[in-house]
Amino acid sequence: MTASPDSNAVAQYLIDNPEFFEEHADLLSKVKLSSSLGGRAVSLQERQMEVLRHKYHALELRLAELLRIAEDNDAITRKFQQWARSLLLARNDVDLPHVLIDGLQTIFGVPYATLRLWGVSEDFAHTWFAAEVSEDARLFANGLHAPFCGKNNDFEVASWIDEAQAIESVAMLPLRRDGSAAAFGLLVLGSPDPSRFTSDMATDFLVKIGDTASAAMTCLLD
Repeated sequence: MTASPDSNAVAQYLIDNPEFFEEHADLLSKVKLSSSLGGRAVSLQERQMEVLRHKYHALELRLAELLRIAEDNDAITRKFQQWARSLLLARNDVDLPHVLIDGLQTIFGVPYATLRLWGVSEDFAHTWFAAEVSEDARLFANGLHAPFCGKNNDFEVASWIDEAQAIESVAMLPLRRDGSAAAFGLLVLGSPDPSRFTSDMATDFLVKIGDTASAAMTCLLD
């Protein structure tokens, strides 16, 4: 009695002999497979077309997602360029913090934003952005090596914003000179939306905002 070859042997034979179905084309219409659509039996050719349609649909979805990401990135780039331009057009140094904060709110749609700087020049010691900052807040800023994003757990720095009670999520960006381990300030962004700033969000763009803000603010330091 001749033993039937197992499925793996048949599969390997077809792989090794890709011309098999060319030589036996009539088998294509006779081989029946279960379809994922309703479980009906379809020919091998129909099944192949079904698989290709699924792959094509998956590629369409992936392309649509890539296009959406590209459009979002393009929009962010335009906003960032507009914000950076506003900093360059500031009439004098003392206007820079206001221009920076106003741009984040109007251009990027951040509901609440403020900052504090320490170690500023005597000429700016009387300004709102040089208001007294606790030692704890400074230590917190020094300990941040990346933007902090997450729920507002009654952070002291959130109280720098008048509407602190309305803030559900915050982003805190340390400001540093190039190569310095110590921060000279902290930029605070807030939102009443708890999902606006979350602990699992990407912070690449916030890092760029922090770097640009740090470069712009160094002219105010002693």
